[in-house]
Amino acid sequence: MQKLKVLVLTDHTNHSSENSIYSLLLSMRKHSRCEQIDVATRANTLNDSFFKKYTSTELLVSKVEEDFAFSPEGKSYQNDLQRKNVAGYDAVWLRMPPPLSKPFLIFLKHKFPNQIFINDPDGIYETGSKEFLFNFPEVCAPMKICKSEEDILEFSQQFPIVLKPFRDYGGRGIVRIDGEKVWEGKNEISLDDFFQKLKNTKIEYLGVKFLKNVSQGDKRIVVVNGKTIGASLRLPPKDSWICNVSMGGSSTFAEAEADEIKIVNRINPTLEKLGIVMYGVDTLVGDDGKRILSEINTTSIGGIPQMEKQQGKPLIKATTDQIWNFIRFKIIKKNAISN
Repeated sequence: MQKLKVLVLTDHTNHSSENSIYSLLLSMRKHSRCEQIDVATRANTLNDSFFKKYTSTELLVSKVEEDFAFSPEGKSYQNDLQRKNVAGYDAVWLRMPPPLSKPFLIFLKHKFPNQIFINDPDGIYETGSKEFLFNFPEVCAPMKICKSEEDILEFSQQFPIVLKPFRDYGGRGIVRIDGEKVWEGKNEISLDDFFQKLKNTKIEYLGVKFLKNVSQGDKRIVVVNGKTIGASLRLPPKDSWICNVSMGGSSTFAEAEADEIKIVNRINPTLEKLGIVMYGVDTLVGDDGKRILSEINTTSIGGIPQMEKQQGKPLIKATTDQIWNFIRFKIIKKNAISN
């Protein structure tokens, strides 16, 4: 059996003990196909030529051992550092916090055109804009690209709406408009004041119909290599309509429903073509009571250890098994092409 080497790129400065990277990589190293898992952090200034200047194909890495764990000072990223070339690995797993800059993603594809990435840098950039949802309008709420005040007015006159910045994440920058009232998070202002704030700024929003059932929660479904791994329901706090846990929401047990499996089946072929291996699907309850697609997230998908605890199933192993399956499939395909 061919043993494989994987490099994981991350930035440990935003990690906590809840970050999925620790349990996932410990599971990765136990697999029969694993020869070695190395990890490199953007927080090491000696890696700036790779992560920030885009001039080097080498970086300092540390080996993932059985004691790989979170610590505030990042001890696991300082052990026995060695300088390695990215091209020397069978696959590279991007576990970096969003957003990933376009120049960095271009650098990765330009310098390592034949590398196996999880997820593919081009795919991360293309799916990282809310505009990407327009590939699947039949499973989404009514939407409109809003690039002017006129666009926002026209759309908001039809029904209450939510404006989502194209490339923000985690609930940041979301605006709700209902008639002449606007909510930026919990803060209420007038529509005129909101438009005044937009003066001399570039307007780039995805406008989406506000769903009356938002209080029923935002469900996150994790998909790896086309397989639905698990789900979790995120509920908004009592005084908010935003469900993100990072914005004060809570998370509880959930399972993917039939409508959501259909959504995954609809979007997965497109994501697969873009090299997206691991992603999160967010759904909300539509006005007709059926769950519909709200977001697609393709950068550093987390929450799997928490889902495992909620469901009592080995979801971490299921995730890493599928990642190894993907890597092995891609290597077989590469070898077939080269022969």
